[in-house]
Amino acid sequence: MPKKVSKKSRPGGTPALASVEPASFGKGGERPPPSVRTGLSAASTARPPLVRMVRIHELLAAGKFPNCSKLAAEFEVSTKTIQRDIEFMRDQLSLPIAYDQPRHGFHYAHPVAQFPMITVSEGELVALLVAQKAVEQYRGTSFEKPLHAAFEKLVSSLGDQASVSLHELSAAVSFRSAGVPQAQIEVFEVLADAVMTSQTIAFEYLSLRAKKAERRNVEPYHLACISNQWYLLANDLARGDMRTFAVTRIAGPKNLRLGFRRPADFSVSQMLSGSFAAFEAGKTERVRIRFDAFAARLVAERQWHKSQKIRPLADGNVELAMQVGLAPDLESWILGWGAHAEVLEPEALRAKIRESARRMAGRYS
Repeated sequence: MPKKVSKKSRPGGTPALASVEPASFGKGGERPPPSVRTGLSAASTARPPLVRMVRIHELLAAGKFPNCSKLAAEFEVSTKTIQRDIEFMRDQLSLPIAYDQPRHGFHYAHPVAQFPMITVSEGELVALLVAQKAVEQYRGTSFEKPLHAAFEKLVSSLGDQASVSLHELSAAVSFRSAGVPQAQIEVFEVLADAVMTSQTIAFEYLSLRAKKAERRNVEPYHLACISNQWYLLANDLARGDMRTFAVTRIAGPKNLRLGFRRPADFSVSQMLSGSFAAFEAGKTERVRIRFDAFAARLVAERQWHKSQKIRPLADGNVELAMQVGLAPDLESWILGWGAHAEVLEPEALRAKIRESARRMAGRYS
């Protein structure tokens, strides 16, 4: 019989998915030296996060006239923390920051070409690169603010120091992603809390083949990001089996406050071991696909599945063999190669691709 669990309790003392605490200056309010080190405890030293300072610089350079209140709200820190950041940028980095009383915001007294050279650790460099660029694909969405906060937490590991221009770093590396999922952060937060507290949830779910949404009551086990898409792995109570739900197709999730115990032998890797991507396929089969010379190099450059084996053929062609389950994501991937790929086996998969190709050709006839 499920038992009611208080929202404040977390079975087994399980911590929240993430807790982000703003960095501050030392006990005496002293500023850190220009050479910033990471990996030290808050009690021993602290620094203004570089990710936050770069963002402040961007706003100043763009003439947005940010003030302490607006910046504090954006970064979810105190106005005193923002004031210290600005003081550090002005006094230690020699940036010409001034306050415009009529516009109630800060600005650069004269143009600044780029953020100054500063000494950062290897860990900071990686975190800055990710925070600056990877988050851009979510700019303007509900994920932008929590991602900014989460990446600040990444700047925490020790490593060899190196001097780097953040402006040059930003210009040198970029991330681009097509088809970014439009999941709502409110939905994600409800799901994440239910996973961490082991509580049953209910929601409306619109499957790919359904014409209308259906109510699901599930025991959520795990949240997984697969191929830039978030999925909920849960025990569907009505069906008595594990199911994979795309978070983008979940609506109105509600925590039912009914606790459950996740099986000790539950394993995400085992559950998806036979899957090509996200679809749980169950039974696996030997799949062989022949790629022409044009696609051969592209195929060989990546690991598509842990079981894959690539064999060179004549005329520059290659054969890719995998032990995977037959699921829609595998079919879509094969069709994406167009005429450059041919399924050799199994015959059931070859027939499906042939039928899909026939229907596609009919649309263009």
